[in-house]
Amino acid sequence: MSEQTIVHCTFERHATVILDIFNDAILNSTALYDYKPRAPQSMVGWFDAKRADGVPVIGVEDGDGMLLGFGSYGTFRAWPAYKYTVEHSVYVHKDHHGRGLARAVMRELIVAARKNDVHAMIGGIDATNTGSIALHEQLGFKHVGTLPQVGIKFGRWLDLAFYQLLLDTPDHPIDG
Repeated sequence: MSEQTIVHCTFERHATVILDIFNDAILNSTALYDYKPRAPQSMVGWFDAKRADGVPVIGVEDGDGMLLGFGSYGTFRAWPAYKYTVEHSVYVHKDHHGRGLARAVMRELIVAARKNDVHAMIGGIDATNTGSIALHEQLGFKHVGTLPQVGIKFGRWLDLAFYQLLLDTPDHPIDG
């Protein structure tokens, strides 16, 4: 395997590859409960929202600078009391699954979440995605519930499993 580097993704350098990875996941997997490929223009708003919220987009590149996978997090629920909770996602290019890339990105997301005073990281995972579930469990995430048949894709009902990692941050949480 070639050298890999963790990077902070930017619109200018990574938007096209991230869009390709998203669209492949939409069309060929249940990693995203979405039906239609995203348009290139959607990446402008996606990166703008991440930047405005101070949220990292962390990627892993090979030795040639090609983005192989990425991850980020965002708002878990829109109400203020959830301000210390995020929902994360990680996607790896279809040709690079099974090489530990998701694990590397997840570890960096956890570090970034701690630095940003996140207390709870939530992963919503299709219940049949045993690889992602195993990865989350290896990283200390706990299964906190499954919502049966909340999605439908490829002609079948999909169960959504939630995995949570509680962090030791923030030092002094503030409500209100």
